[in-house]
Amino acid sequence: MKTLHLLRHAKSDWSGPGVDDRDRGLNARGERDAPLMGAALAQRLRPQVIAVSPARRAQLTLAGVCSGWPAVAGLSHRTEEALYTFSVGDLLAWLESQPDSEASLFLIGHNPGLTDLVNWLAPKAGLVNLPTAGYVQLHLATDHWRELRDCDGEVLLELFPRDLG
Repeated sequence: MKTLHLLRHAKSDWSGPGVDDRDRGLNARGERDAPLMGAALAQRLRPQVIAVSPARRAQLTLAGVCSGWPAVAGLSHRTEEALYTFSVGDLLAWLESQPDSEASLFLIGHNPGLTDLVNWLAPKAGLVNLPTAGYVQLHLATDHWRELRDCDGEVLLELFPRDLG
């Protein structure tokens, strides 16, 4: 069995005209939500390495998560160019290339790819939109990442900033 942890980057800043998509930072809400989500996840999960998109907003989300979840701050997280995508197909291809020795993967990425991935892997989830800084944990009935497209997935946990008060 495999476990997949998905976190959408926190709310990004759109105030700078002409800023390249990859270079957008977080707005005030995003800067607040990322550490809150880190603290909430620290109460529910064991620390683990996180694979993150190279986009600045995703990198800043990781930094915020680490500030709220100190146990993950010292781990060697991985920036993965392939996670700078909005496509479920690209995400599936990246996941299928991961070694089976990894029983659990944690990703920070982008929509609509993450919402589509949840619905592809766990069709009963019926997730309309994974909100910014939103988290979903999936249980996948497979022992091999390369067989991901043929397995049944189940949502074990959804946690959104609005749930934190």
